[in-house]
Amino acid sequence: MEISWLGHSCFRIKGAQATVITDPYSPDSGYTLGKPTASIVTVSHQHPGHSYVQGVAGGAKIVTGPGEYEIGDVLIIGLATFHDGDKGRKRGKNTIYLIEIDEIAVCHLGDLGHVLTTEQVAAIEKVDVLLLPVGGVSTIDATMAAEVARQLEPKLVIPMHYKTGALKRELETVDRFLKEMGVKEVNSKPKLSLTKSNLPLSTQVFVLDY
Repeated sequence: MEISWLGHSCFRIKGAQATVITDPYSPDSGYTLGKPTASIVTVSHQHPGHSYVQGVAGGAKIVTGPGEYEIGDVLIIGLATFHDGDKGRKRGKNTIYLIEIDEIAVCHLGDLGHVLTTEQVAAIEKVDVLLLPVGGVSTIDATMAAEVARQLEPKLVIPMHYKTGALKRELETVDRFLKEMGVKEVNSKPKLSLTKSNLPLSTQVFVLDY
């Protein structure tokens, strides 16, 4: 399986039988999506920076909320959460997606706005790769993101939804999160190639290049 970061909260997760695109963004974000092809698109919430499904080619199946979805060889479970720490009163709802692809469990947190409850942690269960918002403002900030990472204990953490040179919105950069996680050296890569057998034994943070 290959994971590439397309910017903001959008990733391409390419398995042997299927390709998943998460949270495609609209052109006004500052990033350039191009026209990626996918068989499945997940949307965590209906804000333009996360739901630009018309930017994805290939006649993808669109997954837009809580529930269980089996599409080809990919199992997706959507869990209801909130976009803020006030039970959605400020920014509405958010869906976390657990994506089982090539025997690897990927968890995309969308625009999570709070640390997880005990029940949510139990429902998520096992995570190999955690796609984690860290930029604050409209999601959890670096400190809360580090706490969520400790709650879920994934093998790999890939930060997302933070300020870069391309993004037009004001968010925090990734640096504070890396400090919270005790990461001193960053080896950024354009993509990660993963198999069940080459996952690290303890949590590691990877920063993907846009």
